[in-house]
Amino acid sequence: MDTSLGCIGCGNMGAAILRGLSGMQGLALHGVDSDVHRLKTVCAECDAQPSDSAREMVRNVEYILVAVKPHQVPTMLKDLAPRLRPGQALISIAAGVTLRQLKEYSSGSCPVVRIMPNTPAMVQAGMFAVCLDDPDLAEAQKQTVLDMFSALGKTFVLEEEYFDAFTAVAGSGPAYVFYMMDAMVEAGVTLGLPRPKALDMVRGLFSGSSRLAEQTGRHLCDLREMVTSPGGVTVEATNVFDQKAVRAAIVEAITAACRRSRELGE
Repeated sequence: MDTSLGCIGCGNMGAAILRGLSGMQGLALHGVDSDVHRLKTVCAECDAQPSDSAREMVRNVEYILVAVKPHQVPTMLKDLAPRLRPGQALISIAAGVTLRQLKEYSSGSCPVVRIMPNTPAMVQAGMFAVCLDDPDLAEAQKQTVLDMFSALGKTFVLEEEYFDAFTAVAGSGPAYVFYMMDAMVEAGVTLGLPRPKALDMVRGLFSGSSRLAEQTGRHLCDLREMVTSPGGVTVEATNVFDQKAVRAAIVEAITAACRRSRELGE
């Protein structure tokens, strides 16, 4: 790889992506942010070149990562559109901003990629939905985007119509996991465990269980049944989950999240 990427917006996610890409050979990094102190700090950490403005930065890079708030995207891209070139590519992680809107705001000046990340990208363990539907994208550009984001976690090439489902399951998913973790910590405290010990137990539980599921490749039901002895402790708990319709509530909640994602994108 011998290319360059500039990040517009060095907040949590933009900075996480720059940090994750900083060791990639042949990739020159640039950044710009309205917070000058934050920009200098992030660029120093990532060996990236800080820019005074987005207008200046786009002259020097081939890939432009749009990592600003969704409401800032229209104004920013309309301002940059005259300065974009066909050989460049826009990569947007702005939630709810569609390919059609990105092409419209940038006046079709260059190809566009839409990506939906989740917060574990902040520790290089993210999941990324990658939409490569823009027919103006060259095959080399598609591969470069996949190579870059595969270094940060798992990538899933999806048609844009599936982005709302991905958002509901994986984009919002860390919040569901932390919600469950927090509830289990409270249960431990209720049972008399010191909070720090309960928290450490629950963190290890989720980390280890995830690794077991990934490394064995076994069906989740099989893994659950490995722990669920007839008449034992675990089945007592899962029976309560079933009585409270926890599984149905999870499905209903994620379906509601998907519906809301569609509404916000309209």
